Order: sequence, then C-alpha cells, then structure tokens
Amino acid sequence: METGLFLSLLGFLWVAAVTPGPNNMLLTTSGANAGFLRSVPLVLGIMLGMQLMLVLVAFGVGSLILLYPALHLSLKIAGSVYLLWLSWKITTAPYEVLDTDSPLSGGKPLPLWQGGLLQLINPKAWLMSLGAVASFSLPGADYRISVLAISAAMLLVNLVAGILWLGFGTVIGRWLNNPQAWKLFNVIMGLLTASCVILVWL
Repeated sequence: METGLFLSLLGFLWVAAVTPGPNNMLLTTSGANAGFLRSVPLVLGIMLGMQLMLVLVAFGVGSLILLYPALHLSLKIAGSVYLLWLSWKITTAPYEVLDTDSPLSGGKPLPLWQGGLLQLINPKAWLMSLGAVASFSLPGADYRISVLAISAAMLLVNLVAGILWLGFGTVIGRWLNNPQAWKLFNVIMGLLTASCVILVWL
C-alpha cells in the first residue's frame, strides 16, 4: 500500500475511533471507576473485537450485511439492547472507594470478552470496517496485503484512541471521592451510553 493511501486510511480510521461512541463512553467510565491498569483488558477486548470484525468484513460477512437488510436490522436491535443493558449496569454501579495513588484500585471493570462482544453488535464499528475495506483495499493480488495494512492501521488507532479515553476517565476518577460525585458521574455516563442507541438508528 502506498504511503499516501496509508496515511489517508489512518485519517479515516482515527476520526472513526476517537469520536465519542459506545467504546469511548465505556472506556471513560471504566477508567474513572476501576483505574487505568484494571481497564486494560477492556481496551484489548475492543481491539480484538475490531480485528475479528475486520476479518469477517474483508472475507465475506460484510457483503451479507449489505445484501440482506433484515440481518442489518437484527444487528441494530441486538446492539441497541446490549448498549441499554450496559448503560443500566453503569448507572447502577455501587460506590467504591478509589485509591488514586494505586492504578490497580477501584471497582470491577468490564472484562475483555464484553469489550470484544460489543464490537460484533456495534453497527458503528461494522460501518467503520466496511468503509475501510471498501475504500482502502486494493484489487487482485494486492488485496490480502492491503487488508493486513488496514488491520495494522486499525490496531494502531484503536490502541491510541482507547488509551486517550481511558486516561481521560482515569483523571476524572480522581475527583470521584464521595458517593454523590460517583453516582452523578455514573448516571451521566450511563445516559451518554444509552444515547449512543440513537446513533445506531441514524
């Protein structure tokens, strides 16, 4: 893949990865409630889920979603239900005393598998993968190499964006030193996560 095309790909993926959405709301909440290091598995789950999705899109499943509107509708419904469930879990999370001097302290973060599962039912993530493969893959013998380049670029931008949002949440977590602030933050983040359902249907 030529350097100019790869840089354009990075720009496309960066905008998609760093803008607010379900992944970034969850990372911010996890960073605030559980700390940075305890939330790393969630980042890894999101990255692995995106890689799996990219492979599925690049080698055929993406075509099925475009071909069968009912499959896309099912994906939207499943994604919406999952986001609403996550927003409820965030909103009702119990208060935990945070030791801001220890990066391992805090509440229980979402596990790796939930971060990965979210990608598979996240229509925004599917569109990101579909857009990347449709716009930046090369035809013929160069197809597989270009998919590898897209995969590497997606890993890079998801890692950097994930760390930024997780760090943002960790900084916010330093101010959540009383039950009222904790509850207010989790209600706001729960509502923001639930509002991502609107984006699914636009």
